[in-house]
Amino acid sequence: MKYLMLINASLDAEGEVVGGCTPEGWEVFYKEIKEAGVHLHGSPLADFTTAATVRVDDRGERVITDGPFAEAREVLGGYFVVDVPDLDVALDWAARCPGSRDGGSIVVRPLADYEG
Repeated sequence: MKYLMLINASLDAEGEVVGGCTPEGWEVFYKEIKEAGVHLHGSPLADFTTAATVRVDDRGERVITDGPFAEAREVLGGYFVVDVPDLDVALDWAARCPGSRDGGSIVVRPLADYEG
């Protein structure tokens, strides 16, 4: 089964990322997930201040705003897609991810298979 792991970082009151881990921690995790053969793809995301949100209103007009401006105190920092036997294994990998520490979280969701 394929699972998407969304990596969320915590933000402080000023909107700055708190916690996190060292680049070396990410390198170790990336090496482990690749060597285990479960990593399909993934990427960190650029600074969230460069994001744009697109909505289409009732008239069919697109409305574009800068960035995601939710009241949440976390921001999507990147993702991995893994191919593992079941949810328990996906959750094990999520717990090993450096993004799950220091106030961060990993959302794990199965990918839908509309072809099968």
